[in-house]
Amino acid sequence: MDHTHGTEAGVRTGEFFEGATKAFEVLGVLSMIIGFVFAFALSVVTWARTKSGGRAFKTLRESLGGAILLGLELLVAADIVKTVTSTPSLTDAAVLGLIVLIRTVLSFTIQIEIDGVAPWRKALRTGPEVLASAARKAMQPEP
Repeated sequence: MDHTHGTEAGVRTGEFFEGATKAFEVLGVLSMIIGFVFAFALSVVTWARTKSGGRAFKTLRESLGGAILLGLELLVAADIVKTVTSTPSLTDAAVLGLIVLIRTVLSFTIQIEIDGVAPWRKALRTGPEVLASAARKAMQPEP
């Protein structure tokens, strides 16, 4: 009876999940970098169209906040995949809990900064929703 086939499949599965974790991490960081470039460009367009520095800054702040929220959501997903697919230990679970707690607090703080209201007082929006909203507001004509 050959037991190496099951081991090879287990190694391939482990490699797949390691790759998935790395992909989530790269996507999280890239979303923040690309989001910064998008936010900066959007604020420049807003300033050029409206000649309002305040509106351009608000656009930058909202769209950059959305990009950071999206990046944090992807990084939390990477941490969850990494922890769920690894050999469980109390230390790993504690580290994951602490990382998720820190990133959740950051997400709430950014959300409050963007919306000006606590998330539980307003429907919670995801990073992509915040980005889309900032882009829509930037393209609206001056009231």
